[in-house]
Amino acid sequence: MAQFEGKVAIVTGGGSGIGEAVVKELAAEGARVVVTDVQLAAAQRVVDEVERAGGTAVAVEADSSVAGDNERAVQVAVDTFGGLHLAVNNAGIGAPPQPIGEYDVAAWDRVRSVDLDGVFYALRYEIPAMLASGGGAIVNMGSVLGSVGIAHNAAYVASKHALVGLTKVAALEYTAQGVRTNAVGPGFIDTPLVRASLSPEALAALEAEHAAQRLGTDAEVSALVLFLLSDRASFISGSYHLVDGGYSAH
Repeated sequence: MAQFEGKVAIVTGGGSGIGEAVVKELAAEGARVVVTDVQLAAAQRVVDEVERAGGTAVAVEADSSVAGDNERAVQVAVDTFGGLHLAVNNAGIGAPPQPIGEYDVAAWDRVRSVDLDGVFYALRYEIPAMLASGGGAIVNMGSVLGSVGIAHNAAYVASKHALVGLTKVAALEYTAQGVRTNAVGPGFIDTPLVRASLSPEALAALEAEHAAQRLGTDAEVSALVLFLLSDRASFISGSYHLVDGGYSAH
């Protein structure tokens, strides 16, 4: 029997990257998945691929920075599949690098609204639905930059640090009621966008910052996420787990 058979999941930002990998693995393990993304076409593409593989999923257009969109996504899970047991709050954005003394205020607000406020909004509506469904597990997608800093990325670094604290509070409040909450902190992940935005020399320098001497993959992050969602992680809550190839070890 698949480990998530009979479970209902939400994955925010599930239309690409880590979110897409998580959606596909959850569906392969029997979960019925609500895939949210700010771009409906991206979410629907992932849903179509899940269904072709024999899984069950539904796409929802949602902006994580809007409280009502988070509430609606949870309601879709309940109305379509009968409840909610698992959530991966993965949606996140960055901003062009800039020093704090010159930082664009609108960019600060936008990054914070998605990367921090969006996770709070998700938890606000996911947790009651999980309690009504008999319990569940949540993974908030942080970053290695939730434990270390990097210059010229104030909004992202501050939001990811705050996300770790939010995760701990959720765990303290709801673990005893059957809802576990953890955070995952990916290092730098090998994506087409990363490769397109860096020169070969800059990419090599970034790889060298990792003890593994390479960037990570979506699948490597997804593997940790699925473990934390599973019953095998039943005594893990309120924790922040790095999957960073040793980036933060120095």
